[in-house]
Parts: sequence; C-alpha cells; structure tokens
Amino acid sequence: MRTVTAVAHRGDPYRVRENTLPSLRSALALGADAVEVDVRLTRDGVPVLLHDATLKRLWQHDRPLSALSADEVRGLTAGGVPTLVDALGQSVAGRLMIDLPGADATTVRAVLGVVRDAGAEERVYYCAGARAMLMVRAADPAAEIALTWTSLAPPRPTLLDAVRPRWLNYRFPLVTRELAARVHRDGCLVSAWTPDTRRSMRRLLDAGADSVTTNRVDLLTPLRDE
Repeated sequence: MRTVTAVAHRGDPYRVRENTLPSLRSALALGADAVEVDVRLTRDGVPVLLHDATLKRLWQHDRPLSALSADEVRGLTAGGVPTLVDALGQSVAGRLMIDLPGADATTVRAVLGVVRDAGAEERVYYCAGARAMLMVRAADPAAEIALTWTSLAPPRPTLLDAVRPRWLNYRFPLVTRELAARVHRDGCLVSAWTPDTRRSMRRLLDAGADSVTTNRVDLLTPLRDE
C-alpha cells in the first residue's frame, strides 16, 4: 500500500506563527510526519528558523537577519526565532525537511554541521533548488534530498546524477498522473507543495504524489489516512 508523507509547511501557520517551536509542536500533534522549516544564518553563523531575509513580516523589525547576532535576534523576538538546534530537539516525533532559501556554501556547511553534531542525520532531509542541493550533496554524500523543480520539463540526467535526489519537489499545480508516472520511472518520489484545500489535496493523492507539503496539515492527515 502506498504511503503518503504529510509535511507541515513551516509548522502549523494557520494557528501558530510559522517557523516557531509552538508551530512545530502543533503540526506534529496534528499527525504530520515531517515539518518543513526554513533555515538561514545569523551574522555570527548560527542557523535559525526564518523564511524571510529580514524580521519585518513576522516580528515587525525591519532588520536583516544577516546583520544580527543570534543574541540580538533572541532579544528582538523575545526568543521566538528558534535555532536549528532547538528545532531538532522539538522534532523527535517526526522529521525536519530543511529548506535553504538563498543558501551559500557557508550556510550549507553550518547547517549540516549542526545536524551532524546532533546525530540527527536520519531525521532530516533537505530541499531547495539545484544550486543549493548540489552543495548539500558535495558536503554529504549520504544526505536525503528533495530537489525543488518548477518546470514541467524534467531535470537533465546529468543534474539527477550529480544531486541524486530521493524526491522531486514540485509546485502542486504541476503534478499530474502523467508527471508522477514519469518521475517514478526515473527512480524518484514525487513531493508537492503547498495545497491548502481538500480538493487540491485529493487531486494530488489521486495523481500519485508520495508527499504533500501544506499549511493545513489538519486537513491533509485525515484525507491521507482514509
């Protein structure tokens, strides 16, 4: 029987502020198999959970994360922005899908180092575009990778050979039965993001998606378990 992985996008953001420890806990309590989180570095090289390059949208401080130390981020957000170390400690009931927006080699080394030091390699996998995932693969030959792909045209065989992804990670409107069948023939699993309605989720399940990333994991898990 096919098993579909339910991935909570940034936690449970409809109820709890995204990329925070309470949001991770809420998503896991709702039955998420994994939580997708975004990781960036502070000025002093600490990996923390934040999607945007600044604190403005979520924390009302128009300050770039790259200009702030981890202690300054903690002070400005009253401890609301967790470190990756904190998040790994909260996700023992599930996995973390680490997205690396705007990552460079320094970010990749820092993130993989934290995961390694925590002994969490089996509980973590990585997603982003080809550039970041090539860096992850170079840094860790055993890393599990979901290569984010935004085109109906398939990735070049040379890229697949270099990245060796387990998953191809598509925007959900692109996923059809035909695309899923092609990806499966190529030896990968299909991941889709981010449908937030039951109708879209049902369509993906019927199309053969192996993993669905959503802001509404509370809707997904009952559908997945039917």
